Amino acid sequence: MAQEQEIQENVKKKPNKVIPIILGVVLIVGIIFGIKEYIYYSKHVDTDDAQIDGDISPVVARVGGYVDSIMFEDNQHVNKGQPLVIIDDRDYKVKLEQALAAQKGAGASIGVGQSQIFQTAASSASARAQVVSAQARLEKTQKDYARYANLVKDGSITQQQFDQSKSDLQVAQANLQAARDQYKAAQEQVGASRNQLKVTNTGVDQRQADVDFAKLQLSYTHIAAPASGITSKKSIQIGQLVQAGQTLFSIVNDNSIYVTANFKETQLTDIKNGQKVDIEVDAYPDMKIEGTVYNFSPATGAKFSLLPPDNATGNFVKVVQRVPVKIKINADKGVLEKLRPGMSVNVSVITKD
Repeated sequence: MAQEQEIQENVKKKPNKVIPIILGVVLIVGIIFGIKEYIYYSKHVDTDDAQIDGDISPVVARVGGYVDSIMFEDNQHVNKGQPLVIIDDRDYKVKLEQALAAQKGAGASIGVGQSQIFQTAASSASARAQVVSAQARLEKTQKDYARYANLVKDGSITQQQFDQSKSDLQVAQANLQAARDQYKAAQEQVGASRNQLKVTNTGVDQRQADVDFAKLQLSYTHIAAPASGITSKKSIQIGQLVQAGQTLFSIVNDNSIYVTANFKETQLTDIKNGQKVDIEVDAYPDMKIEGTVYNFSPATGAKFSLLPPDNATGNFVKVVQRVPVKIKINADKGVLEKLRPGMSVNVSVITKD
């Protein structure tokens, strides 16, 4: 018993060196980890509040009608200008025929107006000739009157002959004035005919505009892809009545994929345009993608929300705001085809080399 107690006392007195060693190892690992993190974050700015974005083009019906044909399926790749939807165009063809008929009638009116101008011009020329003739008769009558006035004084002619000469002079003067009035009226008629022709030409231009509009409306019945990309959210069926302005489907444009990263306002100090970015997509964790900082939003995301905060009302609580930053993706076509708008990503901006 005495020997066992002595052994136990020796064991208790022997110092335990395992715990200090473990603590030392943990301390060293923590220091190394802290140094690495410090070095990393001194050169990088990270955020997981980021997602893939892209340009999405809504395809809208520009005219109403019944859907006659649909030449695509959801999630199908289409090329710009490719026909996708045809709306029944019979009503629009009839409207075009009506516009063409009205244009033809207006064109015939131009010929009638030109004929009227020629007729009034001829009448004006005839009236002018009558003025010249009346002027000549007046000059002859004036000479006769002057001659008879001298003859009546010495009794060579009778008073009756002189009175007749005076009457002829008055008639010639009246005829000249009437001829001048007719010539003036004929000239005014020519001007009126020309003004009427201008009005007719304006009507022809209006009919041409109606024809162009009818052709344009007819062309809208054939809906083509506004851009190359993948169709999505098809909401029409054959025979469905669509209205002008109705969204039929959308197209996610090719080569328009980018990243929108929402950095805290306190992280923007060292972020600048053109800096390299490491992108990690949650759906493809093993795929490393590089990008470039492209530009910054002109306002925080909260300012563009439906109900932006107003710090002047209620109790003020300071909240760190986030600013959207657009990041261009530098990757080949094969990688971009795998990415979809809305995918979550982690981004790391390299602020120092």
